[in-house]
Amino acid sequence: MLITSLDNSKIKDIIKLNSSKYRKEGSLFIVEGYHLIEEAYKVNLLLEVFILDGKDVPYEVEKTYVTESVMKKITALESYSEVIGICKMKEDKISGSHILMLDNIQDPGNLGTIIRSAVAFNIDTIVMSYDTVDIYNPKVVRASQGMLFHVNLVKTDLMKTINDLKENGYKIYSTDVENGIEINKVKNVDKYVIIIGNEGNGIKKEILSMTDEKVCIEMNNKCESLNAGVAASIILYELSRWYFVKNRIIYRNTWIKGWN
Repeated sequence: MLITSLDNSKIKDIIKLNSSKYRKEGSLFIVEGYHLIEEAYKVNLLLEVFILDGKDVPYEVEKTYVTESVMKKITALESYSEVIGICKMKEDKISGSHILMLDNIQDPGNLGTIIRSAVAFNIDTIVMSYDTVDIYNPKVVRASQGMLFHVNLVKTDLMKTINDLKENGYKIYSTDVENGIEINKVKNVDKYVIIIGNEGNGIKKEILSMTDEKVCIEMNNKCESLNAGVAASIILYELSRWYFVKNRIIYRNTWIKGWN
């Protein structure tokens, strides 16, 4: 099927998905480009693709071909993609031992970066406050480089969730530039939650008061603070170092046992 008209009903429906309201109503969102479509397909969330006439993709989903003028109309990018995918939203639950909690992160680029780093550094679930930017905002999706498909993403009430996690043995850490201990001194914690706050205002006071320990990043005094995405990435890396060391030890001991 080739669509040539900008007034086509399917094209109008895609354009609506650039709005958070319509994404939520249909539980659908858009991904653009071959890499993001590949990531969506891997986890069975890709429903349909719209492809520039003359191009193709090797996926067993519904395919609709469009002209260049139509593709320019539906893209959210300055330079249009050759392929756009329609995906269904995930239905995730909080699970795992390593939890990242985000309190009112507003910048889509920051959220996308944080999601990408969370996957790189072994976070199982990202829990977000209701006032955090839309997970499926096109800028978030692009900045995550498809990693939003590979981690649990949950929006919920943070205070209630913190109480529940505490009851289940999680240690709750929050970031505090002035009063926190250096993050590289935190070691050997199997079940943890790390909370990252809003870019300008940090973590809400009522949430901060519920934490077990505050952490910070040691840095040059000339720099007062870091971008939320950068700070989160450093913290997640430091927390993951024990995870990597522990697993190398387990692997080494298993190998030695097998050799003997």
